[in-house]
Amino acid sequence: MEAASNPLSWDNIPSMPPSAMRAVKDITFGSIAGMVSKVFEHPFDLTKVRLQSQVLDTTARFNGPIDCLVKTWKNEGVRGLYRGLPAPIVAAMLENASLFLSYSELQDVIRRINSQSLSHDLSLPQLALAGAGAGAITSFLLTPVELVKCKMQVQMIAPKPLSASIPESTAAAALDSSVAPISRPLPGPIAVLMSVIRTEGLRGLWLGQTGTLIRECGGGAAWFATKEFVGTKLIKQRGSELTRKDILPWESALSGACAGGIFNFSMFPADSIKSTMQTEEDLRPRGSNAPKPTFLGTAKAMYRAQGVKGLYAGCGITVARSIPSSAIIFLIYDGLSSRFG
Repeated sequence: MEAASNPLSWDNIPSMPPSAMRAVKDITFGSIAGMVSKVFEHPFDLTKVRLQSQVLDTTARFNGPIDCLVKTWKNEGVRGLYRGLPAPIVAAMLENASLFLSYSELQDVIRRINSQSLSHDLSLPQLALAGAGAGAITSFLLTPVELVKCKMQVQMIAPKPLSASIPESTAAAALDSSVAPISRPLPGPIAVLMSVIRTEGLRGLWLGQTGTLIRECGGGAAWFATKEFVGTKLIKQRGSELTRKDILPWESALSGACAGGIFNFSMFPADSIKSTMQTEEDLRPRGSNAPKPTFLGTAKAMYRAQGVKGLYAGCGITVARSIPSSAIIFLIYDGLSSRFG
């Protein structure tokens, strides 16, 4: 008797070119993996951004990641730990869909340039190059979403807008970074987005693009290359004839975990500078006529304030959360690719 066809199989989708079908799978699988991982890691990402944003303050609001988590929990509750979550979920879906799609397409570009078949396994440097290109492309999608996310994550610790009638002593207290969060209505992601466009124009949405580009370009190379290297080593231990497609779930998770840690540690200073730039106007307003922060200018200011330590503020908790988060991403992506690929 002929076996019944699987209604969930991608083969049942009406005729579509193989390249288009692969693109749809990359986008779908990457989006699902990114969404699940972001829900897990968001409280830690919020902690990272708040620690990064206080580097240029004269007095630190938080003494470290644990202190930040505890104070956020006490002052804002569970809702505070997930403040700004919609924007990161969108960002994670965009980021992973774009990364995996671009990574696959750029691998084919490299094969064509080298007159290789589309099934040829690329070398590790070639995979790193494809990863760097994928990261560079993705950075332009991420910066606007991360701008909204960062602004929302510091809303509760930002000073309340001051009016001319407020006495100087009150104004100084409101701007002091040690003051407890002020209870007031907070704008949502759409309101924050529209506010940036009204005040800075569309170009303002790409504030911090240099930092995102550096982070994603270098991080993309490190992320994919590390995952492929560790994954291949684990696969070959089971048999030299096996290929990347034979990876087991635990091998995907372990190699993804290694990739996440290396990505975030190696590119962390660029991310710190980006986050500081994107929250500067919210936490340390300088007026509409003041020059906008630049990547190099912010890097120098952070280094003068706290040295190398300032550039790595929040690094520990970021690397710690990126290890299981990246493991989840590759576990889901490889699992879906194996099941429906």
